[in-house]
Amino acid sequence: MMYNAAFAPEALARKEKIQTALRRLSADALLLADNANLYYTSSRVFCGYTYIPAEGDMLYFVRRPVGLTGDNVVYIRKPEQIPDELKNRGLALPATLLLEGDSLPFNEYNRLAAAFSPARILGEGTALIRGVRAVKTPYEIALIRQSAASHDTLYRRIPKLYTEGMTDQEFSIEIERCARQHGSLGIFRIFGRSMEIFMGSVLSGENADTPTPYDFAMGGAGLDDSLPIGCNGTTIRPGQTVMVDVNGNFTGYMTDLSRVYSLGEIPDLALHAHEVSLEIHRAVMLMARPGVAAADLYNKALEIARDRQVEDYFMGHRQKAGFVGHGVGIEINEQPVIAPRSRDVLEVGMVFALEPKFVIPGVGPVGVENTYLVTEEGVEKLTCCEESILPLE
Repeated sequence: MMYNAAFAPEALARKEKIQTALRRLSADALLLADNANLYYTSSRVFCGYTYIPAEGDMLYFVRRPVGLTGDNVVYIRKPEQIPDELKNRGLALPATLLLEGDSLPFNEYNRLAAAFSPARILGEGTALIRGVRAVKTPYEIALIRQSAASHDTLYRRIPKLYTEGMTDQEFSIEIERCARQHGSLGIFRIFGRSMEIFMGSVLSGENADTPTPYDFAMGGAGLDDSLPIGCNGTTIRPGQTVMVDVNGNFTGYMTDLSRVYSLGEIPDLALHAHEVSLEIHRAVMLMARPGVAAADLYNKALEIARDRQVEDYFMGHRQKAGFVGHGVGIEINEQPVIAPRSRDVLEVGMVFALEPKFVIPGVGPVGVENTYLVTEEGVEKLTCCEESILPLE
């Protein structure tokens, strides 16, 4: 089956959300091919397309795997067959069709445009589906809560995974192993061009200050130039901090969580910056509620960092990230984006990670990242493990 009976009401609710958005744009249909969006509309990943008309049922045009059944499953060999299959079902072809302009390969986009000619083809499908996915249903929130609980359990074990003389790579391997034992699915789905990482980052000392080509809050040289992000194989030394920011995907829906550990005593500046991070979290929890602009949350975080005289280290030192938070869900970087030029506004059901982090030269990274759910009354913290800097045992 394409999905089990338990998912049927959820599929209907998601379809109606998408169709409402289509009608607002006066579009006739949306065709999805990205794995995250296929999963969102069907509860599974397959090779093919989900077709959502502004009125009527969703259809799943499948190339692989074999064996999927259901009234809405149509097997095809190539995308050019889709219009004929719609006609065979007595359905009108769309006059205006939205495609995922931000993720479809150029050749596939053109093939689909030609197949549906003379329809008007627009690339706004990415923006539409990301906007719909930003507001989670109760079903999705339950899965995110499950991931958060498993994520918390993992992090409580991290200090005991360290042994004297470990490199950051060795520490990372033990954390990754523990994560898989706790049910982590391993995959880190990320939206955007050239965005990739393996199960997250373990950053220690000066390596945290190494610039990276990726749009992440923290850098790291990585283990090879083919993946220049994260741990680089250096030994964790006394007087350094270690930030762990590893995968929270336990259910297909992710949470984001960072904590800091230290080896021996660390300077007062690092301790102070960490407390500023916690202060930013407290301020945002008081401020964030439905109707608040995401940009205002960023500006509040920056204001606090500036007032506490740690702005130079805020969201990086040598290279700074241009945001302090982001939505999470099927992908780790969904809407809302908490950045100075963001146009996103908080809504009930949004889930976002807040990560006010600092890099202290010669010491390493400090700060906390938590995942929050937007409710009618404000926000609820979903990741609740210890937030102070913990010593490595």
